[in-house]
Amino acid sequence: MYSFIRSLNYFYTMVYRQVKRFLRARSRVVVSIVQPILWIFLFGMGMGGVFNFQNPMIDAFIRQQFNGLDYMTFLLTGIVAMSIFIGSFISGVSVIFDKQFGFLKETLVSPAPREIILLGRAVGDSLVLLINASIVLTLGFMISNQLRPEGVLPALSYGFVLSIGFASLGIAIASRMNSMEGFQMLMNLLIMPLQFVSGIFFPIQRMPDWMQIIAKINPLTYAVDGIRYWLTGRSEFDPMIDIILLMILSIIFLVIAMWSFRKATIED
Repeated sequence: MYSFIRSLNYFYTMVYRQVKRFLRARSRVVVSIVQPILWIFLFGMGMGGVFNFQNPMIDAFIRQQFNGLDYMTFLLTGIVAMSIFIGSFISGVSVIFDKQFGFLKETLVSPAPREIILLGRAVGDSLVLLINASIVLTLGFMISNQLRPEGVLPALSYGFVLSIGFASLGIAIASRMNSMEGFQMLMNLLIMPLQFVSGIFFPIQRMPDWMQIIAKINPLTYAVDGIRYWLTGRSEFDPMIDIILLMILSIIFLVIAMWSFRKATIED
């Protein structure tokens, strides 16, 4: 019982540190909020104008292509998932930062199990990203009248599972690297194709067959679809399948991260 309480205390300490660290970095807070908003306004309004023909029949046909949603609403729900996905994936950079400045070594010599340290990091980063997603959603409700308020909490729960999974994967990769620049370049290389083949910007069913295959093995696809379902009532897959697959993949990523983190820290 004592060891459990002690582990819980270590876990809370890591969660608190990650949240406090983020909130103290004002530039990071601003960028994490402004970036998805820019996507919404620049990409959403630009593409929204392309799909707005001022003709009821044509506009109705276009809505059918986006599961009955106007393009701005379709994009908004995807951007919520995208903001969580990108933020969680690149959160692994803090592991490299802690390596370089010695904090990670100080943490590892403590009695805290490595698994608790990793889990605390992932959960702390995830909570921060849910705050960001809530801000984006608040803006979304101001822009679109097709969003459902009762779907916010279930949508954020999908976002939390997504964040745990990709934060774990980011930590797994970062624990094997020593260069922030190298990590960021690798993240950009991975993030770009994953976000464009996930249903954020365009429906999966409208993609070429070969791209649909890639989309269906992309974990981000199921988070986007689940979040879109709870916020609008429209989805391309069964929402239960979305959350089950998302949880399975997140657990796999977490296990990989624990193995990689333990191996890397023992070697160091």
